[in-house]
Amino acid sequence: MPTWLIILLVCASIYAGVIVALAVAGRGLLAKELATLVPNLILLFKDLATDARVPRGAKIWLVVGGLWLVSPIDLLPEFLPVIGPLDDALVAALVLRHLVRKAGAPLVYERWRGDPATLDRLLRAARISR
Repeated sequence: MPTWLIILLVCASIYAGVIVALAVAGRGLLAKELATLVPNLILLFKDLATDARVPRGAKIWLVVGGLWLVSPIDLLPEFLPVIGPLDDALVAALVLRHLVRKAGAPLVYERWRGDPATLDRLLRAARISR
């Protein structure tokens, strides 16, 4: 088995373990948000990158942000409990900030597949009001 695959499986196992631990500890909402944050952001960026209502310059930001999210190289490894996805969240917040300014918040909310409260938190982190 290739080394990169072993590393990926170990990271995914630790990440899943943290999510399960949060759920068992009674932090179900945090566990759910943590488990779905990156996949929902990737889907959002993909959907917006193909939406004709999004300006071309914002689409470039979306592609760069999407590549950052799917890249296995992060400033903070994903398997670190709670703080692992922070660099992804920061990049996503910056891309969303730019996108909301260029395309508008209603479009972002329309395309968001996750819990609207999670998107609210991301936009608040980026200092964007709905």
